Amino acid sequence: MFLHLGLRLRIFLFFALVALGGIAAIFAGLYVGYLKALSGDLLSAFVQAGTIAAFGILGLAAGVWLLFDEHVAKPIERLSARLRVGAHAGVSGGIDDGAARYLGDLGPAAEAVTRQLSENALDSAGEIALKTEQLRQEMNRLTALLSDIPVAMVLINARHQIVLYDSQSAAVLGQVHTPRLNASIFDYFKRAAIETAWAKLIKTGQEVAFTANGAEGEQDFELRMKPLDQGSGYMLIIDEAHATIEPEAARPLIYDFDLLQLAEGSSADETRLSDLTFVVFDSETTGLLPHKDEIVQLGALRVVRGKIVQGEALDMLVNPMMPIPPGSTRVHGITDAMVVDAAPIDRAVNAFHKFAHDAVIVAHNAPFDMAFMHRHGNRLGLSWDHPVLDTVLASAVLFGASESHTLDALCDRLGVEIPVSQRHSAMGDARATALVLCRMLPMLEARGIATFGNLLAEMRKHGRMLKDLN
Repeated sequence: MFLHLGLRLRIFLFFALVALGGIAAIFAGLYVGYLKALSGDLLSAFVQAGTIAAFGILGLAAGVWLLFDEHVAKPIERLSARLRVGAHAGVSGGIDDGAARYLGDLGPAAEAVTRQLSENALDSAGEIALKTEQLRQEMNRLTALLSDIPVAMVLINARHQIVLYDSQSAAVLGQVHTPRLNASIFDYFKRAAIETAWAKLIKTGQEVAFTANGAEGEQDFELRMKPLDQGSGYMLIIDEAHATIEPEAARPLIYDFDLLQLAEGSSADETRLSDLTFVVFDSETTGLLPHKDEIVQLGALRVVRGKIVQGEALDMLVNPMMPIPPGSTRVHGITDAMVVDAAPIDRAVNAFHKFAHDAVIVAHNAPFDMAFMHRHGNRLGLSWDHPVLDTVLASAVLFGASESHTLDALCDRLGVEIPVSQRHSAMGDARATALVLCRMLPMLEARGIATFGNLLAEMRKHGRMLKDLN
């Protein structure tokens, strides 16, 4: 019967219960005090009456608050989170009847709005699909043309960050380190030569030919620097002697022209979430004790401007130099035989450190995975001073601390599917976490959490969750 009451009547009954219960507690205290007063001990009677009334009212208030929290506050929190998922993460689906059953007409009204939005989205989906297919075909043609041109080129913005690279330049950059969109060109070539050529290009406006040493001093590269329109950056053309690649090494064209228009650099705390570069990673280990267990697999990928960059990934098995317990193998499926010829931990940690340079590191329950990195980083002289985003805490900010924040629960809530074969693999879990992150970013910004600093302040309120989890 209570389920069919309106929301206003339901809230009125909460207040009525407080009032009636308070009156009952006072009368109970007075009655007990009266009985005590009959014995002649008036002071004790007053104290006893006041104590009973006070504790009665406190107990009643706590009970009514629990009822209000369970029947009104939590359902409203779940309903608002579900509406934000549909509005900002693009996840279709109806309203959870269980979450809205105590909210009177609010649940059906939210369901009607959600259904109408879904229908409107479906109406325009066909046209969008046609336009997308046309753009995809044009993109494929452009990629094929550039891949066939024997010139390696990289577009760089005025902040010396990579905006575009083609298949040839990917192979050249890969001789130094993994090609990465929005990464600094100084990660690949010595700073002095690039900055000298850039200064000359700005002064003359003419193409500049020069020689640059690789960032790690391994070889020299013959480069040409050409200006882009309106001083927004430059194009680097790499001598074709360095651009020869095998056909199987060809990669798609990787670009984001919006990176040409980014504002001058600022700290991560002051940067909008949508403008940040994230490296999302996961590790599989021999056990759950970071101070003595070891990594057996590492998976990482990059998210730039809210989108996963295809082709920019780190996926490697790691030799832990210790036996992998059968219990751990049952979880991630990695055996001793699979890692006998794998990369040693020092090489894996160094590779990930380079891959994550100048990015915000993201993980689900980040303290666990980062504990391994800090332990080996201290030994290798690597500084892990990257900003860190934990999707457990970001989920608590969006959905409330009372909800489940496991990776499986988040994927279910945000419509992310993890193939069974990839669950509990480092790359599979990293990709799932990255997809979750991409869907949470617009939801966070819609909540007014625009910068990374804003998000950190909100996540700190839930820091205790990670301590309990670990």
